[in-house]
Amino acid sequence: MKRMLILCFLFVAGSVSAQKYYTKTGETDFKASVEAFEPVEAKSNSTTAILKTDSGDLAALLFIKSFHFKVALMEEHFNENYMDSDKFPKATFKGKLKDFNMADLSSTAKEFKLSGTLIVRGKAKDIETIAMISKDGDKIIIKSKFSVKPQDFGIEIPSIVRNKIAKEINVTLNYELVEKK
Repeated sequence: MKRMLILCFLFVAGSVSAQKYYTKTGETDFKASVEAFEPVEAKSNSTTAILKTDSGDLAALLFIKSFHFKVALMEEHFNENYMDSDKFPKATFKGKLKDFNMADLSSTAKEFKLSGTLIVRGKAKDIETIAMISKDGDKIIIKSKFSVKPQDFGIEIPSIVRNKIAKEINVTLNYELVEKK
């Protein structure tokens, strides 16, 4: 009888465990362009993100060198002069979707407040934004936008190019997550 109870407990505990959705190909891009100058923008298609559906916890990891620019020299300057990507190779985000509930998801995007901490170059910045989340078949789609300033992360912009780079950098997230099995 005791063994039977233990087996039942393990079965129930295993079936109630948190569902996780993830991606290793999430799209993160940023734009720091100023009108009348060459566009300063890059895209990464290799953000790893995990969503715990029982709690609304969201975590993401992105390697800085995965950002690609249209101009190779701009990419080189970004990695060497601004991001120091050999010393600080990754950016992370840990946050929570307020009042997240899987049952509320449909093909129509629903708005959730997303708050958490973004760490870039070893410096943390609290982020509060809105995430638009929908369900497409067995995928969860997360889209969000927010802005940060270079000085939030100790990034110094030399005076020679200061007027060519926006004071605020617009970051866009577009993740398609599938259930982790």
